[in-house]
Amino acid sequence: TDYQNAGVLRTNAMRYLPNFLERGQLSKIFFCFPDPHFKAKNHRRRIVSDTLLSEYAYLLKPNARLYTITDVEDLHQWHVAKCTAHPMFEQLSEAELETDKAAIAMVTETEEGKKVARAGNAKYSAVFRRVTNEEAEASFKGLF
Repeated sequence: TDYQNAGVLRTNAMRYLPNFLERGQLSKIFFCFPDPHFKAKNHRRRIVSDTLLSEYAYLLKPNARLYTITDVEDLHQWHVAKCTAHPMFEQLSEAELETDKAAIAMVTETEEGKKVARAGNAKYSAVFRRVTNEEAEASFKGLF
Protein backbone atom coordinates (compact mmCIF):
# COMPACT_ATOMS: atom_id res chain seq x y z
CA THR A 1 0.00 0.00 0.00
CA ASP A 2 0.93 3.65 -0.23
CA TYR A 3 0.28 4.29 3.47
CA GLN A 4 3.25 4.05 5.81
CA ASN A 5 2.13 6.05 8.82
CA ALA A 6 -1.30 4.76 9.77
CA GLY A 7 -2.64 3.67 13.11
CA VAL A 8 -5.88 2.46 14.60
CA LEU A 9 -7.02 3.37 18.06
CA ARG A 10 -10.07 1.69 19.56
CA THR A 11 -11.33 3.83 22.39
CA ASN A 12 -14.18 6.05 23.46
CA ALA A 13 -13.34 9.04 21.28
CA MET A 14 -16.04 11.13 22.89
CA ARG A 15 -14.20 10.90 26.17
CA TYR A 16 -10.50 10.31 25.53
CA LEU A 17 -9.37 11.41 22.07
CA PRO A 18 -7.88 14.78 23.14
CA ASN A 19 -5.75 12.91 25.70
CA PHE A 20 -3.98 10.91 22.99
CA LEU A 21 -3.27 13.50 20.31
CA GLU A 22 -1.88 17.01 19.99
CA ARG A 23 -3.34 20.00 18.21
CA GLY A 24 -2.97 19.70 14.43
CA GLN A 25 -1.45 16.24 14.63
CA LEU A 26 -3.80 14.45 12.23
CA SER A 27 -4.09 14.73 8.47
CA LYS A 28 -7.08 12.38 8.12
CA ILE A 29 -9.90 11.05 10.30
CA PHE A 30 -12.20 8.25 9.08
CA PHE A 31 -15.67 7.39 10.37
CA CYS A 32 -16.54 4.18 8.56
CA PHE A 33 -20.00 2.78 9.18
CA PRO A 34 -20.44 4.17 12.72
CA ASP A 35 -23.33 3.13 14.93
CA PRO A 36 -26.32 5.16 13.69
CA HIS A 37 -28.03 5.44 17.10
CA PHE A 38 -31.46 5.55 15.49
CA LYS A 39 -33.45 6.68 18.53
CA ALA A 40 -33.58 10.46 18.92
CA LYS A 41 -32.66 10.21 22.60
CA ASN A 42 -29.37 8.55 21.54
CA HIS A 43 -28.38 11.05 18.85
CA ARG A 44 -26.07 12.66 21.44
CA ARG A 45 -23.97 9.48 21.21
CA ARG A 46 -23.30 9.84 17.48
CA ILE A 47 -19.63 10.13 16.54
CA VAL A 48 -20.35 13.29 14.52
CA SER A 49 -21.79 16.08 16.67
CA ASP A 50 -21.23 19.80 17.14
CA THR A 51 -19.01 19.26 20.19
CA LEU A 52 -16.98 16.43 18.71
CA LEU A 53 -16.49 18.28 15.42
CA SER A 54 -14.79 21.06 17.37
CA GLU A 55 -12.47 18.49 18.93
CA TYR A 56 -11.75 16.93 15.52
CA ALA A 57 -11.01 20.40 14.09
CA TYR A 58 -8.55 20.95 16.94
CA LEU A 59 -6.77 17.66 16.20
CA LEU A 60 -6.71 18.02 12.41
CA LYS A 61 -4.09 20.04 10.56
CA PRO A 62 -5.38 22.88 8.38
CA ASN A 63 -6.56 21.41 5.05
CA ALA A 64 -6.72 17.92 6.59
CA ARG A 65 -9.69 15.72 5.77
CA LEU A 66 -12.55 14.14 7.69
CA TYR A 67 -14.04 11.12 5.88
CA THR A 68 -17.48 9.63 6.55
CA ILE A 69 -19.24 6.61 5.10
CA THR A 70 -22.42 4.81 6.11
CA ASP A 71 -25.13 2.61 4.66
CA VAL A 72 -27.83 4.60 6.50
CA GLU A 73 -29.03 7.53 4.40
CA ASP A 74 -30.46 9.45 7.38
CA LEU A 75 -27.11 9.21 9.17
CA HIS A 76 -25.31 10.40 6.03
CA GLN A 77 -27.62 13.42 5.91
CA TRP A 78 -26.85 14.03 9.60
CA HIS A 79 -23.10 13.92 8.87
CA VAL A 80 -23.42 16.35 5.97
CA ALA A 81 -25.68 18.72 7.90
CA LYS A 82 -23.46 18.79 11.01
CA CYS A 83 -20.17 19.10 9.12
CA THR A 84 -21.30 21.77 6.67
CA ALA A 85 -22.84 23.81 9.51
CA HIS A 86 -19.59 23.73 11.48
CA PRO A 87 -17.36 26.73 10.76
CA MET A 88 -14.16 24.63 10.60
CA PHE A 89 -15.29 22.22 7.86
CA GLU A 90 -16.33 22.42 4.24
CA GLN A 91 -17.53 19.55 2.05
CA LEU A 92 -15.36 18.54 -0.86
CA SER A 93 -16.90 18.08 -4.30
CA GLU A 94 -17.00 14.80 -6.19
CA ALA A 95 -14.44 16.23 -8.62
CA GLU A 96 -12.05 16.96 -5.74
CA LEU A 97 -12.36 13.35 -4.57
CA GLU A 98 -11.72 11.61 -7.89
CA THR A 99 -7.99 11.36 -7.20
CA ASP A 100 -8.23 10.90 -3.41
CA LYS A 101 -7.02 7.33 -2.87
CA ALA A 102 -8.29 7.32 0.71
CA ALA A 103 -11.83 8.31 -0.33
CA ILE A 104 -11.87 5.59 -2.98
CA ALA A 105 -10.49 2.96 -0.59
CA MET A 106 -13.02 3.91 2.09
CA VAL A 107 -15.84 3.03 -0.31
CA THR A 108 -14.33 -0.06 -1.94
CA GLU A 109 -11.82 -1.64 0.44
CA THR A 110 -13.22 -1.64 3.99
CA GLU A 111 -14.66 -4.90 5.27
CA GLU A 112 -17.99 -3.29 6.12
CA GLY A 113 -18.06 -1.60 2.70
CA LYS A 114 -17.55 -4.95 0.99
CA LYS A 115 -20.28 -6.50 3.14
CA VAL A 116 -22.72 -3.73 2.19
CA ALA A 117 -21.82 -4.15 -1.50
CA ARG A 118 -22.38 -7.93 -1.34
CA ALA A 119 -25.81 -7.29 0.15
CA GLY A 120 -26.58 -4.91 -2.73
CA ASN A 121 -27.18 -1.97 -0.40
CA ALA A 122 -26.24 1.66 -0.99
CA LYS A 123 -23.23 3.38 0.57
CA TYR A 124 -23.23 7.08 1.33
CA SER A 125 -19.95 8.91 1.74
CA ALA A 126 -18.78 12.48 2.17
CA VAL A 127 -15.41 14.11 2.78
CA PHE A 128 -14.82 17.42 4.50
CA ARG A 129 -11.78 19.67 4.56
CA ARG A 130 -10.69 21.27 7.80
CA VAL A 131 -10.44 24.93 6.81
CA THR A 132 -7.42 27.00 7.74
CA ASN A 133 -7.54 29.22 10.79
CA GLU A 134 -7.39 32.28 8.53
CA GLU A 135 -10.44 31.08 6.55
CA ALA A 136 -12.33 30.46 9.77
CA GLU A 137 -11.45 33.90 11.12
CA ALA A 138 -12.55 35.53 7.87
CA SER A 139 -15.91 33.74 8.02
CA PHE A 140 -16.42 34.86 11.64
CA LYS A 141 -15.63 38.47 10.75
CA GLY A 142 -18.45 38.36 8.22
CA LEU A 143 -20.88 37.56 11.04
CA PHE A 144 -20.15 40.66 13.11
